[in-house]
Amino acid sequence: MHDHEATHTIAGHPTARPRRLRRGATLRRMVRETRLSPDQLILPLFAVPGAGVEVPIPSLAGQARLSPDLVAARASRAYAAGVPAVLLFGVSDEKDALASVSHDPDGAVQRAVAAVKDAVPDMVVITDVCLCAYTDHGHCGLVVDGEVDNDASLEVLARAALSHAEAGADVVAPSDMMDGRVGAIRRLLDAEGFQGTAILSYAAKYASAFYGPFRDAAGSAPGYGDRKGYQMDPANGREALREVRLDVGEGADMVMVKPAATYLDVIARVRDITDLPVAAYHVSGEYSMLKAAAERGWLDERTATMETLTAIVRAGSDLVITYAAEDAANWLQELA
Repeated sequence: MHDHEATHTIAGHPTARPRRLRRGATLRRMVRETRLSPDQLILPLFAVPGAGVEVPIPSLAGQARLSPDLVAARASRAYAAGVPAVLLFGVSDEKDALASVSHDPDGAVQRAVAAVKDAVPDMVVITDVCLCAYTDHGHCGLVVDGEVDNDASLEVLARAALSHAEAGADVVAPSDMMDGRVGAIRRLLDAEGFQGTAILSYAAKYASAFYGPFRDAAGSAPGYGDRKGYQMDPANGREALREVRLDVGEGADMVMVKPAATYLDVIARVRDITDLPVAAYHVSGEYSMLKAAAERGWLDERTATMETLTAIVRAGSDLVITYAAEDAANWLQELA
C-alpha cells in the first residue's frame, strides 16, 4: 500500500479525518468541488400560434404552451432571474407528410424567436430542430414507403434550421437523430450567410421512457410504431461516443446527452472525449417525477432538484436544459 493511501493512527485515532472539512456551511462551501451557476441553465419553452394564449400542460407541472408574446414574457422573467438562454419548441395543429410548417417563416417558433430577441436582446435563443411536431405521422423524419427515410429528411431539417436562423436564433439544435443532419444544416447555414449561427447537436439522444410529458406538451407522439430505429438503445454507451465524434466531425459547436439524470455515466464518457461544451437535457419525465413526489410530500422539491442538477454538472455537463431552470436560478440567487 502506498503511504498516501495508508490510514495512519495516533493513540487509536486516525490522523486523516475528512470530516474536518465538513464542519460548518462556510467551510463546506469553500471546498465544494462542483458549483452550479444560473449561467449553466437553459429553460425549454413551447410556442403555439396566436396571441395571449396560455395552455397549462397537466403532466408537466408549472409549464404551459404559450403564444409568442407570452413566450417572450416568460423568457424575460427567466432572464431577470439569471437564466441566460431558452430552448424553443414549436407546437402546431397544421401537420402534413412533408412537415411544411417546420420551415414556415410565420410559424409559432419562428415568431417566438423574434419576440424573445426583441424583448430580451441579450438572451441566447436556441431552437429545437425536428419534424415530429409537424408531420401527420409524428415521426422525426419524412416517411417513405412506410419507413423513416434518413436522407430525404435532411433537406427539410436544414430548411427548418435556416428559418430559425433567419428569425434570429443564436443556436439551432437538431434533435431528430437522422445521420448526417449536422453537416446538412451547417452547409445550408453557411451558404445562406449564417456562419455565426451555432449548432448544438442532440448527439446522444436515447429512445427513453422519460419523454412522455414532453410528447403531451408538443403533441409529437408517433402515430404508429416507435423511434427505436433512429434514437439510441438505452443499453448502449460506446455508441454514444461514436455519435458524438460523428457530429463533431460534421461541424457541431456543442453536443448534448439526452436524458441527463439517468445517463450520468454517458455524460462523463462524452466529457472525456471532447473539448466542446457538453449539454445535458433533464427531460420532462425526470422533472415531472420530482414534481409529483414533492407534491405528495415524499421529497423536498428544492433540495432534490438542486441535488439532481448538481449531479448532472458533476458528471461533466457544462450546460443543463431543465424545466426547473427559473426556480433553480432563483434558489441559487438566494444562496449567493
